[in-house]
Amino acid sequence: MKKYMLYSLIFLGFIVQSCSGQNKDITKDEVQNAVEALNEALVHPEMEKLKQITSKDLTYGHSSGTLENQSEFIDALLNGSFHFLSITTSQDRIALYGDTAVARHIMTAKGTNKGEGVDVHIGIMLVFKKEDGRTLLLARQAYKI
Repeated sequence: MKKYMLYSLIFLGFIVQSCSGQNKDITKDEVQNAVEALNEALVHPEMEKLKQITSKDLTYGHSSGTLENQSEFIDALLNGSFHFLSITTSQDRIALYGDTAVARHIMTAKGTNKGEGVDVHIGIMLVFKKEDGRTLLLARQAYKI
């Protein structure tokens, strides 16, 4: 019986160790992938994909001062008058804070607004949070440069 208890305790120890060893911190690679997924979703918006990469608590700020929550952001991309055709970034910087990260970059994009061609050149700050193993966009603020 004592052997059984000893083996059970050792087994439980391995389980606790493996569970506590899971890293809940966000990584630079996860943030870079999330930025790329966001930019891809901006150019090719799909409702399910947009829901998968954004937090339910999303606050999405435009350089014009407009603020949107998750549903407003998704609706604007799917049904609004502005459409991204391409996006590139430069001066990318990422700062990690446990399960949260701040990513900054300059966005250069081409798009259409009510059918008219538009060139975009703005600064972007993104806040990502790791939730249930997924890296989600929690906040975005664009600013004019």
